[in-house]
Amino acid sequence: MPLLVPPLMAPGTMARRPQPEIDADGLRLRPWRPSDRAAVVAGYADPAIRRWHCRSMTDDEARAWIAGWPERWRRETGAGWAVVDHTGVLGQISLRRLDLAEGLAEVSYWVLPAARGRGVAPRALAALTGWAFTGLGLHRVELSHSTANPASCRVALRAGFPAEGTKRGEGRHADGWHDMHLHARLRGDPDQRTATRPVTGGPAPAPR
Repeated sequence: MPLLVPPLMAPGTMARRPQPEIDADGLRLRPWRPSDRAAVVAGYADPAIRRWHCRSMTDDEARAWIAGWPERWRRETGAGWAVVDHTGVLGQISLRRLDLAEGLAEVSYWVLPAARGRGVAPRALAALTGWAFTGLGLHRVELSHSTANPASCRVALRAGFPAEGTKRGEGRHADGWHDMHLHARLRGDPDQRTATRPVTGGPAPAPR
């Protein structure tokens, strides 16, 4: 049956353009490269990242994970970036559960142990969100995290993502079901970012 509301973004909005690199306040978001495989393996070997993302990754799986991002971009189902500085890969950030017709995406991120406490996650999150609104044209970007993960809550707030509520029993982790905090930004929201101070208490990943 015909829709009464046209799609917000037409098919091909992403696929017809190359995936960009994005400046992020002293950091850079760039598409993944095959040479980044060791950083991906190290990320998913970290106990805290494993706890919140609920997965591990072998070397072969990391190779396939990196190789899969260009296809996700072409299919307009997701987009992933390595977060880097002059020293190399610091973490990852991605748009997932992407729905161009509705102008919606969920963001996921993690930071390697050696890069924590430097404001990497909030800077990357703010930069990607800005591009998602002004460069891509999304209407809403959201993230959710376990209520047992206060570091991720601090990252969301510092990047201007206000808390919208709690989804009861929405996330299944190794130790059972977790309530999840929902944060979101809309295109056109006033800038609610706070000062980027060191984040302590482990990584600040959104859920898997």
